[in-house]
Amino acid sequence: MSGASYIPVLPVRPHAVAAFKDLAPGTRDRTAPLWTLPVMTAEDADGLPQAVRKEIGRVAAVQKYTPGWLDAPYADLGEDPCATLLPFYWSHTALRPVTAPDFPAAHQAAAADSAREGGNGLGIRVRLPHGWSEERAENTAALLSRVGPEVPVDLLLDLQTVLPDRPDAGKEALRALDALVPLTPWRTVAVLSGAFPDEVDRLLDRDRGEADRTDWETWHEIRLSGRSYAKAVRYGDYGTLPARHLGRPAGGGERSRFGLLRYTTDRSFLLARFWAEKRGETGVTREAARWITEAPEFRGGPASSGELWYERCAHAAGSQGTGNAGTWNQVGNVQHMTYVVRSLQGRAV
Repeated sequence: MSGASYIPVLPVRPHAVAAFKDLAPGTRDRTAPLWTLPVMTAEDADGLPQAVRKEIGRVAAVQKYTPGWLDAPYADLGEDPCATLLPFYWSHTALRPVTAPDFPAAHQAAAADSAREGGNGLGIRVRLPHGWSEERAENTAALLSRVGPEVPVDLLLDLQTVLPDRPDAGKEALRALDALVPLTPWRTVAVLSGAFPDEVDRLLDRDRGEADRTDWETWHEIRLSGRSYAKAVRYGDYGTLPARHLGRPAGGGERSRFGLLRYTTDRSFLLARFWAEKRGETGVTREAARWITEAPEFRGGPASSGELWYERCAHAAGSQGTGNAGTWNQVGNVQHMTYVVRSLQGRAV
């Protein structure tokens, strides 16, 4: 992943693809996403291949010139359409295959075979939602043995949700890395986690609030641990969406009555919620955008297309330009990814 310093975990969905596409070229070159295919459904069996092809094809197009990973944790690689489509995209595009120590044998074999055919290497995503167990190291070692030393491998240690109620996340990650790093000469070692809150109600006062970027602190704890591998550990996060949202079926879930604008600062997320059930109520959207643009931490329109959108939304009039849920997710992640890349470039740790 030459040049890439940041690994965002992105869902294979239109708003995430649009956000990655909107990054400035220099930022995009330093960003290597871990795309995750959600549960895919269709009205009939004939429509499922088309749906999968459409979603992955959109990602492959925007990821054409820069490498990234494509994970499909909910796909059955023993049956079509995924048994045919995923190996094709894994071996014929810049999207590198991903598997996991606890995935079915068919999934592991298909990912490893695709890595050999494509020559782009294999991502091994070790999920650690809670504490570490030695069984995970044993399973990872067994998977590496089946893959073979000829395939370059990337360790993607995924802590998933890391909120203030998980203060030992850094220690858990270090225990895992102590066991996993010596297993093989990893091409990439990354720690991924999500600090965006599952629920924001308790953090809001009159629909405005702030959430700690706990995962950012966790990564710094790892980097400053003194371990021999610490300085090589790359940072990854789930952006401005909760980690648990990644498992939601494409197109599934009830639409919230509220909209939420998010803004990333050095140590927190600024949160501005507003009533969005009736899209004619654009004034509250503009008020939320103004609150963000008036914050001392706001970096201004030149920072990214995300900041520019917030400024235009805040100061325009009428019903145009206030967006929808997809827009708010998109611009939130654009400003977030841009800021993270710049933060990583400017940090000594």
